[in-house]
Amino acid sequence: MKDIKTEIARIIAEQAGLAEEEALALIEIPPESSKGDYAFPCFRLAKVLRKAPPLIAADIAEKIRGNALFEKVENVNAYVNMFIDKAYFAMNTLEDVVARGDLFGRQDIGGGKTVIVEYSSPNIAKPFHIGHIRSTVIGNAIYKLYDAIGYKVVRINHLGDYGTQFGKMITAYRRWGNEEEVKKEPIKTLLSYYVRFHQEAENDPSLDQEARETFAKLEHGEEEEVRIWKWFREESLKEFTRVYDMLGITFDSYNGESFYSDKMPAVIQELRDKGLLQESQGAQIVDLSQWNMSPALITKSDGTSLYITRDIAAAIYRKKTYDFYKCIYVVASQQNLHFQQWFKVLDLMGYEWSKDCIHVNFGLVSLEDGTMSTRNGRVVFLEDVLNRAVEKTAEIVREKGVNTESIEETSKTVGIGAVIFQELSNSRIKDYVFNWDNVLNFDGETGPYVQYTHARAASVLKNAGFSGSFDVASMDLSYISGGSAYELIKEIYRFPEVIADAAEKYEPSVLTRHIVDIAQAFNKFYHDEHILVENEQEKQAKLLLTYAAKQTIKNGLELLGMKAPDKM
Repeated sequence: MKDIKTEIARIIAEQAGLAEEEALALIEIPPESSKGDYAFPCFRLAKVLRKAPPLIAADIAEKIRGNALFEKVENVNAYVNMFIDKAYFAMNTLEDVVARGDLFGRQDIGGGKTVIVEYSSPNIAKPFHIGHIRSTVIGNAIYKLYDAIGYKVVRINHLGDYGTQFGKMITAYRRWGNEEEVKKEPIKTLLSYYVRFHQEAENDPSLDQEARETFAKLEHGEEEEVRIWKWFREESLKEFTRVYDMLGITFDSYNGESFYSDKMPAVIQELRDKGLLQESQGAQIVDLSQWNMSPALITKSDGTSLYITRDIAAAIYRKKTYDFYKCIYVVASQQNLHFQQWFKVLDLMGYEWSKDCIHVNFGLVSLEDGTMSTRNGRVVFLEDVLNRAVEKTAEIVREKGVNTESIEETSKTVGIGAVIFQELSNSRIKDYVFNWDNVLNFDGETGPYVQYTHARAASVLKNAGFSGSFDVASMDLSYISGGSAYELIKEIYRFPEVIADAAEKYEPSVLTRHIVDIAQAFNKFYHDEHILVENEQEKQAKLLLTYAAKQTIKNGLELLGMKAPDKM
């Protein structure tokens, strides 16, 4: 598919005496279709050409008006408004959709360079709760976006499987635990121990000291502590995997914090050798006051490590192992300072590639009566949310008598898709309050709406006896060159550009909103036009557009981690 914007830039650059890159940067898409498909503002050319912008616009419009690419060219004040030849535009777009099918929208911007995406990263022996869905589905979408634009993506689930909380968990298990209880319901049982530990510690401070000593033993590889810790990890992973299977999410690596425990001494020594470590009340720190940040605490006074030490070790290991072009961390905005600190420490260590470590933050999820707290047992389990979404969808499917071969399969596809789509619909940086009604709302600009639109297009094609192929070059596309049909073609054409934009901004909602736009444009076309008409040429042109809309919606949903049902 030819890039129309680049072609316009070439044409204008020749006539205005500009570099193509400069012309390309100035081209705009007007807010109203009545003002053209593309517009070129001439304000910046005034100084160079020593003419008033409206005169420059009139001159450029006159010079390019006869080009076959344009149906019409107008100059309005300082703007050159360009209307693309509709038949050319339709042919250029729809031929590409048909030729590429499931690959439509994919590009080779990355050239095979390696990008690491770290996401989800729940804590072992703690609930996989609704708060984790943000990192999980945003990270999965970012992985899919970067894969779609030609990067080799490594998906890492950096499990929270180390740290002082394990000293607390092991201490609680020894005091109040029961092996059978843990085996029967691992996460909820371990959570109850963790909550009890904090309740008891309020009255018995010696528990905290016992937990610190237990974690120190774990760090030093004491056999019993390591055995219990490994057991907690294995039981937790079983439950996490069940949720990942529901979401259709997999990883290339589950190397968590513990994986880097034997790599930290070398990092600490390197920091010492480079003169970056200072002692502060028995602890080892890197002073970051020059950059208006609090000190980076590398080891505690008892010699145990912290998150930042493990994160530095992990980054160095990943660079050596994968030689990444980017290492993207999808982690909540609560951790902004932490990432600023350890990126700066990497920089001070002389690692120029520290600039290639990217923190993609996102807003927090809270409950209607306050923030979630694992310590207090105030959480909403993600698995419960997904199961309730599936149950509600099944109720709706039965009530409406939806034509489906499997109510169970349709309910999973639509219910879980609704939760994913809702998470990816808004800007990732926004905080939001978890509300069951909002999560399970299927009306409006939602996942079920988009999935239903895909199913509607599939139904039209099936009813027409669609054979599975089109000879686009021989078709008369004048039947879809106006009104709602042309507006739909424009939305489909923009799809590859939107994918690249969403990846560059680390913002899946850019793509989510565009898929809604395509669905709305198709539904308007479906409402405005009678598709299965007697005239065979007209019918084939409209079926071609229906197919293109269906294929683009399917490809878009796949990039969000969702399925596109043919029946609904």
